[in-house]
Amino acid sequence: MHAPIHLQGKVAIVTGASRGIGEAIARAYAQAGAKVVLSARKMEGLEKVATSIRDSGSDATAITCHGGDPAQIQALVQQAIERYGKVDVLVNNAATNPHFGPMLSIEWPAFDKTFEVNVRGYFAAAKAVAEHLIAREAPGAIINISSILGLTAGPLQGAYAMTKAAVISMTKTLAVELGPNQIRCNAIAPGFVQTKFSAALVESDEIRGMILNKTPLQRIGQPDDISGLALYLASDAANFVTGAVFTADGGLTAG
Repeated sequence: MHAPIHLQGKVAIVTGASRGIGEAIARAYAQAGAKVVLSARKMEGLEKVATSIRDSGSDATAITCHGGDPAQIQALVQQAIERYGKVDVLVNNAATNPHFGPMLSIEWPAFDKTFEVNVRGYFAAAKAVAEHLIAREAPGAIINISSILGLTAGPLQGAYAMTKAAVISMTKTLAVELGPNQIRCNAIAPGFVQTKFSAALVESDEIRGMILNKTPLQRIGQPDDISGLALYLASDAANFVTGAVFTADGGLTAG
């Protein structure tokens, strides 16, 4: 008997949820029945998404949080627990990429910021949610948004690619260590997706042409192309899936 893909009765935290992939995942989770806590650095765009979700009849709360500050991340998880009584699902999606250019030209502040948000922030959130789940003796799901650049070379985005490779390593180790607690941990590695975050790449005719030329599905991804996979991984339909890395790139890395 297949488990249905829904999130009824579950509480989910989605970071970087004010736009793009994070917003799409938060909306998909709410539509599937979850109570959703949306997080981002600034309240402005975040509250707009939360209000829209509430207007559609679902339950959503917006909480600001700096994705690279473990104390703020701990507070985010605590506020989610106070608001809804528990957390079942975490989607680590907030990310930064301040440097575009050869690896050797990156300045240390940009390097440190990239690792602070993309690695330390992900781990801090996973740690806080996992500790809560273990204390509750409850199963749960942690989904880390990585990138195909964590699986291949990342020219002109070297530090970002390094962090995304670290996220994949973190995902696999957490899956092994938390498996006995029935806490599943998986990663999604999107390809090129049309978001504000990737605008510099996908809106360049030259780069866009190169991407499409290598992509069997012959298109740039959309945020909803990622949210369906994130919904599956959070649901009971994926109860035997952990430690996996799912590429969602239109087939770009298959060739």
